[in-house]
Amino acid sequence: MLKIGEFSKLSMLTVKTLRFYEKEGLLEPASVDEWTGYRLYRTDQLHQAARIKAFRQLGLPVAQIKLICQGVDPAPILEAHAGKLRAQQQEIAASLSVIDHLLKEDEMKYQATTKTIPACIVYYSETTLPQYSDAMSWIPQQGAEAHQLNPDLKCTEPNYEFVEYLDGEYRERDIRVRHSQAVADFGVESENIKFRRIPETKVLSVYHQGAYDQIGEAYAFIMKYAEENGYECAGLARESYIDGIWNKDSVDEWLTEIQLPIK
Repeated sequence: MLKIGEFSKLSMLTVKTLRFYEKEGLLEPASVDEWTGYRLYRTDQLHQAARIKAFRQLGLPVAQIKLICQGVDPAPILEAHAGKLRAQQQEIAASLSVIDHLLKEDEMKYQATTKTIPACIVYYSETTLPQYSDAMSWIPQQGAEAHQLNPDLKCTEPNYEFVEYLDGEYRERDIRVRHSQAVADFGVESENIKFRRIPETKVLSVYHQGAYDQIGEAYAFIMKYAEENGYECAGLARESYIDGIWNKDSVDEWLTEIQLPIK
C-alpha cells in the first residue's frame, strides 16, 4: 500500500488534486487509517489515476469522467469533445492525438523486462525547474557546461543519460530534478557540475512511445508489474530519453525508457 505522498509522486498528481478526486468520488483511497487519518492507495489504482488525468488534460468535466469511470462508453463523449477542439483551433494536434489514442485503445500496452545497468561514472547536476517542459532546454545547458570544464570529456558507448525527480510527491511547478550523464572518467567540477560513481543497478525497464504527458500510464504499469511479481523498489525511477524533440519531427516517435531500480 502507498501513502498519499508516494502515490502522488508515482501518479504525477498533486496531493491537493488527489484529495479533490476523493471528494468528487473519482478516485478514493483503498483505505484510511482510523487512528492517523493516513490515506492509503493500492498500486493497481495508478492506472485509474493516469486515465483520469488524461481525460482531465483534455478538458473533460468531472461529471463526464464519472460516467466513463462508471462504465459508460467513452467514444461518444470523446467524439463530441473532439468537435469542440476543432472549433477552437488551438492545440488541435496534441489534443486530437490523445483522443484518437483513447478511441482506438483503452490502455497502452507495455512490456516489462529486467536488466542490469553496469557501474559507471556520471557527471550530474541538480536544479528546481518551474515546470517539466523546461527540462528539455535545461539538460543541453548542463552538457555544454560539463564539456566547457572538460574539453576532452567522453561519454560512454552506448550513451547513457537519465533524469530523476527528487520530490517526495508529484508537483505541477517548482520540480526538483537531477540529470546524470555517463562518462569515461572523472573530470573538473564546478558549483553546478559534479561527478560520482553509480554502482551496478538491476532495473525493471519499460519503453514509452509518444508524448511525455501520457508517461504516467507507463509508471502505472511498471509499479503494478513490480508488485505482482515480487520486486521491491530500490531507488528513484530514472527516465532515459532515447528519441525526442532533438531528433524526431513527430511527437508520436518520441521514445523514453523508464528504469525502476529493484532488488
